[in-house]
Parts: sequence; structure tokens; C-alpha cells
Amino acid sequence: MNKTVLPTIDNLDHKWYVIDAEGQRLGRLATEVATILRGKNKPTFTPHMDTGDFVIIINAEKIEVTGRKREQKLYRRHSGRPGGMKEETFEKLQVRLPERIVESAVRGMLPKNSLGRKLFTKLKVYAGPSHPHAAQQPETLVINTIPAGAN
Repeated sequence: MNKTVLPTIDNLDHKWYVIDAEGQRLGRLATEVATILRGKNKPTFTPHMDTGDFVIIINAEKIEVTGRKREQKLYRRHSGRPGGMKEETFEKLQVRLPERIVESAVRGMLPKNSLGRKLFTKLKVYAGPSHPHAAQQPETLVINTIPAGAN
């Protein structure tokens, strides 16, 4: 009888990847990043373990959305106080905190439990082209999120 072999924490190798978000579509990029964070692109994927890699996203300020989402997509947050709901459009949030747009898109695609919170800490998003993780020697990962024929 064959037995399923579970990877041990010692066997797991967490790589670092850097992804340039310039000109990429938000949702398509977020799904790819969530897959890498989760570890679903590896043969050692185990649903209840952190088998994924670290992801650094640069140029978050240059991410794209299609249609009228730039004016219509809303990001909401609540202070916890009565009447404390704040709404902000994609356009305004991209000027103020472009990292939060990518972070919220990826967070929504991760599991809603303690594993998802742990995986989310492995995502690093930066508005500009530089990042402070050169010591980890990240590999550049090219993801094409623009469908063929769409310009």
C-alpha cells in the first residue's frame, strides 16, 4: 500500500520571488501571487501547511484595472466607532496608498484562517521600483496578466 508523504518543516525550501506589477492587471496578478504564496505551484503542496514562497511586488503604483473600475471600485474600512465607515475609490487609494490595493486583492484570495494570515505575512508590496530584500537574493518572476489581443 502506498502512503502519502507529508513534507516536514526541515524539507521545505522557501524561495523569494520579485514581481514587477507595472502594467499588470490587478486580479490576474493577485491570483498568480496567491498561488505562489500558498505553494500550489509545487509538487509538495499540502493544504494545511505553509509550503509557499515569499513574494515581493514592486511598482504597485503602476498596476492597471479594466473598464471603469478606476472610478467605480470602492475600498471600505471601518474605525469601529459609530459612523466610522470610510469609502475610497481605486483612483484615490492608488494615489494615497498603492500597496494597499494589491494587498487587499491578494488577501481576498488566501484562506480565511490562521494559515491565511501566516501566508499573508510572506507578501511584501512596494509602490516604487526598489525593495529592501536584496539580501534574500530574490528571483525575478515574469507574469503576463494581459490577455493576447488586449491592448
